[in-house]
Amino acid sequence: MLQHLASAIKRQPIQTVEACEVIDAIRHQAGFLPEVELAYESEICTLWVTIRPELKPVFTLQLLDSLGKIQRAIIALWGAPDQYHRTPVRFLAFRGQGPFFTLGGDLDFYLDCLARNDRAALTEYARLSTEGAILNANGLNGLVITMATIHAKAIGGGIDAPRSCNVMIAEEQASFVYPEIKFNHFPITAVAILSRRMGQRAAESMLLSGEEMSATAFMAAGALEAVVPAGTGEAWLRKYAAESLPIHAAKTALFSAFNRRSGDLREELAYLGQIWTDCMLRLSPSAISKLQRIAATQDRMLARVYQRMSDPTPMAFARSAAG
Repeated sequence: MLQHLASAIKRQPIQTVEACEVIDAIRHQAGFLPEVELAYESEICTLWVTIRPELKPVFTLQLLDSLGKIQRAIIALWGAPDQYHRTPVRFLAFRGQGPFFTLGGDLDFYLDCLARNDRAALTEYARLSTEGAILNANGLNGLVITMATIHAKAIGGGIDAPRSCNVMIAEEQASFVYPEIKFNHFPITAVAILSRRMGQRAAESMLLSGEEMSATAFMAAGALEAVVPAGTGEAWLRKYAAESLPIHAAKTALFSAFNRRSGDLREELAYLGQIWTDCMLRLSPSAISKLQRIAATQDRMLARVYQRMSDPTPMAFARSAAG
C-alpha cells in the first residue's frame, strides 16, 4: 500500500500533498527511524527533523543512521530530474529540543569501542558523520535547501551536522564550543565544515583553544547566517523558506555551485574520518580515563538539569534559568 502511496505522491502537484502522506512515504522508504521526529509543512514545502537522542543529547550511531536514511529517502523518492516540479520537500530543516542542542559525539559509544578495540565500529561512526555532512552541504544533490536552527548550547562535533547545512541560524542564548582538544581528541568533520564558513585561521583558533563562543561571536566569525531572539528560530526558518520558494531553483543551484567551488568535500572528509579513527585508537590509558570522567560528568550534569526542570518550585526555576 505504501509503495502505491509513494508513487501517487510523485504524480501529485505539491499543493495537494498532505503531511501524513509525505511522512509515511519517507518512513516507508527509509525504514526504522529511531531518535528523530518528522513533521511536514505543505505551505512552505518543509520537512522538519527534530533530533531526539534517547539517553543523552549526543549524536549517537542510531541518530546518525536515521538522519542519513531520511536524506537518502528524499533523494530516492524525488531526486530524479523529472520530479523536481512535483517534489513536496523543497526545504529540509533540523531542530533540537531540551536544555542542550547537543553535547557532541557519543563518548559512551567511543569508550565501548575502545574497550573492544573495535576499529570497524568507529569507522562506521565516522562514515555516517561524513556522509550526512556531504549530503547537507550539497542540498541532497541539489534537490533541497538544508537548514538548521540552534536553540541552546551546542558542544563539540555535534555542531558540524547542522553547520554543514546551507543555512544555519542560532537563537541569542545559544553558544558554541569545541572542547575536544582538551582530552587529546578532535571532532570528525569540524576542520572541513568550519573552515568553509570561518576561514582556516578562525577555525583553527576555535578548535585549538577549546573556548566557548556566544551566538553573536560565532556569527561575527562567519559561522552563522543570523542570530535571532529566543524562541524565534523556527519562525525565522519558516519566513526564509516562504521567501525562498519563488527562487528555489536559483538558490539550490547557487548553493551547489558554491559547495563545489569550496573543494572536494567528500575526499577531505574521507581523510578526516580515517585520521579521526586512528587518533581514537591511539589514545593512551590516561586519555581514556579522562574520557570516562567526562562521560560521568555529563551524566551528573544532565541529572541536575533535568531535576531542576521537573522541580516546580520558583527557586528551582530560578536556578535552572541561571544555568
